[in-house]
Amino acid sequence: MVTALADTSRRTLYDYVRRQGDPVSREEAAAACHMSRSLAAFHLDKLVAAGLLRARYQAPPGQPRGRGRSPKVYQAADNGLAITIPERRYELIAEILADAVVDDPANADDAARRHAEQRGRLLGSQLRGTALLDVLTGLGFEPESGTATVLRNCPFHALATRQTALVCGLNHAFLTGLIDGLNVTQVHARLAPRTGACCVELDDRSICPSHG
Repeated sequence: MVTALADTSRRTLYDYVRRQGDPVSREEAAAACHMSRSLAAFHLDKLVAAGLLRARYQAPPGQPRGRGRSPKVYQAADNGLAITIPERRYELIAEILADAVVDDPANADDAARRHAEQRGRLLGSQLRGTALLDVLTGLGFEPESGTATVLRNCPFHALATRQTALVCGLNHAFLTGLIDGLNVTQVHARLAPRTGACCVELDDRSICPSHG
């Protein structure tokens, strides 16, 4: 089952269908995951074959029975399994560190933080207009909103475990730049280490103005 989720598109579709309360058609899944209907159908059927989704034909609400062909719809398989594959982005840290060493080998730590913030700001500017939570989800942080937005997954987990201060500092700088690039002025990234989650959380300045 796990190998069926190795493909990024397939994992995106699985996560989308799993989060929905009602069965999802191929067209709905394709639109939500920004891919063609044929590609979505291919991956959805692979997920059915792997036992992760189940499918049936269901007429749209209001369509008389027997009028036209009912579309195929999908929902998460009720098999008692909860499959989670935390997303990792080690190549991002590797690129930042490599650029920092080339840029300023004598002060690589400081250079890496600059590059991390610049990388985040550039990405944010390219995605400006996209909701912050959607961007964070796409990057694998698994945000959970509340008074503060907790990031349930660290995309740099293994490296953060070995070099906590360095990697958490780069993560904080990256997210600070990302928020700035997105022009989300009311949100502040701060270090808040916790077991089993990202070391950074996001405060809404309008709710928590004391954090600076």
